[in-house]
Amino acid sequence: MLKIGKAVIRLQKGDITDLEVDAIVNAANNHLWMGAGVAGAIKKRGGEEIEREAVSKGPIPIGEAIVTKAGKLKAKYVIHAAVMGQDLKTSERMIREATYNSLLRADELSLRSIAFPAFGTGVGGFPFDRCAKAMLDEVRLYLTETENTNLEEIIFVLYTEEVFKAFERELKLLEEKMKKQS
Repeated sequence: MLKIGKAVIRLQKGDITDLEVDAIVNAANNHLWMGAGVAGAIKKRGGEEIEREAVSKGPIPIGEAIVTKAGKLKAKYVIHAAVMGQDLKTSERMIREATYNSLLRADELSLRSIAFPAFGTGVGGFPFDRCAKAMLDEVRLYLTETENTNLEEIIFVLYTEEVFKAFERELKLLEEKMKKQS
C-alpha cells in the first residue's frame, strides 16, 4: 500500500469483476468489442449490455478511454481503456496513456475508487514487470500533478501470483523513490 496525497494505491490478488468499487477498468481494444481475458470476464459477469454500450461509443484512439454502465457487476461503471488495436499488440506508451485517461474519466465522474487489471499482459503479451512500472508510475504522476482529484482508492487487481509479485516489487521501488524525493 502506498499513499499519495489523499489517495491510497493497493494491490489485491483475485478477480476484478468481484469488486465493489465506483469503477473497474477493462483492458480494451480500440473497437471496444469484448472477447477474452478481463473483457470476457466483465461481459460474462456483467452482461452483454456492457459490450453493446461500449461498441456504440467506438472505435476510439488507442490510449483513450470511455465509460459505460456496469450491468450486473457490483461496480457502478466500467471504464474501457483502449490498450491495443485490432492487432492485439500494445506498448508502454499505449499502457501509460490508457492508465492516464482511465484516471481522467474517473475524475470527470467524481469517482472515489477505481480498480485496474494489469494492462496488456494477457492477450497483449506485455511483460508483467514493465506493465507494473508503467502503470504505477502513471498513477503516481497523475496523483501528484492533479490538483483536485476525487480519487481516494486505486486498486490493482492482479489475477495470478506472478503478476501480483511483479506489481509488489514495483510498488516497493516506487515507495523508496518517493521517500528519497521528499
